[in-house]
Amino acid sequence: MTSLSLNRRQFLRFLAASPLLSRAWAQEGPLVATSARDALSIMDFEAAARKALRPAHWGFLCGGVDNDATVRANLEGFKHFQLRPRRLVDVSKSDLRTELFGTVWDTPIFLCPVGAQKTFHPEGEVAVARAAKAKKTLQILANVSSSSLEDVTQALGTPPWYQFYMPTRWDETETMVRRAEAGGCTVMAWTIDLLAGRNSETQERFRRLDNTGECSACHTPSRPTSDSRPMFAGIQSGTNPPMATWAYVDRLKKLTRMKLLLKGIDSAEDAKLCCEHGVDGIVVSNHGGRATETGRATIDCLAEVVDAAGSRVPVLVDGGFRRGTDIYKALALGARAVGIGRPYIYGLAAFGQEGVERVLDILRTELQLVMRQCGTPSIAQISRAAIVRSGSGV
Repeated sequence: MTSLSLNRRQFLRFLAASPLLSRAWAQEGPLVATSARDALSIMDFEAAARKALRPAHWGFLCGGVDNDATVRANLEGFKHFQLRPRRLVDVSKSDLRTELFGTVWDTPIFLCPVGAQKTFHPEGEVAVARAAKAKKTLQILANVSSSSLEDVTQALGTPPWYQFYMPTRWDETETMVRRAEAGGCTVMAWTIDLLAGRNSETQERFRRLDNTGECSACHTPSRPTSDSRPMFAGIQSGTNPPMATWAYVDRLKKLTRMKLLLKGIDSAEDAKLCCEHGVDGIVVSNHGGRATETGRATIDCLAEVVDAAGSRVPVLVDGGFRRGTDIYKALALGARAVGIGRPYIYGLAAFGQEGVERVLDILRTELQLVMRQCGTPSIAQISRAAIVRSGSGV
C-alpha cells in the first residue's frame, strides 16, 4: 500500500469518527417518518403530519394566536427548569400508575380534548379512543368533536371525560350537560379561556393558502352544525358566553353530578377561587397558545397554581409537552397528570391509531427512563427536590 493510499484511508477513518461529519451527513432536524415504528421522537411525527395534511388543516393544528409567541413559550419554558438526579437508588422497578377521581391509569399522561379530529384522519376521535384503550390512557373528548360521545365510548370501552364549551343560552347548557351525563361521563372540564374570543392569525393565513377545497365544515367562526359536530345536535346558540362569571361555576355545580374541572387556569388568584367555589380539579392551560397571547408558558404558571390549590384539588397541566423530561418537570412541580394535544394529533394525522399508540409509547418510555435516571422510580417519589429553576441555585 502506498503512503498516499494509507494517508487517504486514515483520513477517511478520521472523518467517519468525526461528530461534525456525522451531523452534516445525517438529515438535519426531525425525520419524516414513513411508518409509526420509524419515529424516534415526537417531533418526527410533526414532520410526518405536516406532510400528510393540506395547508388549512395544518394551520388549524399548528397555529396559536397573534404572533404565536405563547405557542413558542410553552415549548421553551421547560428550559427554565433543570433536573437534580440522585444516584445509587434501586431503580430496578418502575411505577407510573396515577389515580384520578378513583380511577387508576397506567401513566400520568392524558389525551387533551382536540376538536374536529376527522379533519386529521377519517376515523378521528374513534381511532384515538381505540389507542387510548390499548394503552390504558385517559381520553378527554372535545364537545366540538367530529365523532359522537356514544361512538367514542364504544371504541374506548368506557365513557371518556368530557370537555365543555358552554352554550350562550342556559337551557342549552342544561341540554348539553344532561347528554354527557346520560352518556356515562363522570368528569367534565369546562374550558374558560375563550370567553372573550381569540385572534387565530396563523390559522387564517394557512387557510388562505389552501385552494384544494372548502373547509367551513371543519373549522369556521360561525355556529357549528350537528352534521360536522354531533354533540351540538339541537343546540342553536353560540358558545363561550362573555358574560360568564364565577356564579356560573356555582350553577354548574348544582346542575351536574359529574366532577367539574376548570380548564384554562393560569394564576394563583383563580386557583383559590376554584377551591372556594367547589371545583373538583384544575387544568393549568393556555389552550396550547391558542387563547391569549400571554407569552407565558404553562410550566411557568404551574407552581403558583399548585401552591394556591394545596391539597384540596388535583392540578393537571397541558401545553408544549414533547419529551419525557418535560412531563417529569411538571410532575415535580406538583401536577397530578400531564396532557398532550398536538403530539397525538401528529400521530393520528400521519398514521391513525397506530400513530397515536406510538406517541404514547415514546413518551411513556422517555418518562420511565428519566424517572429512573433521577432516582425516583415511582410517581409518588417525584418532588420539587428533583428539579431546580435555572439560575436559582439549589
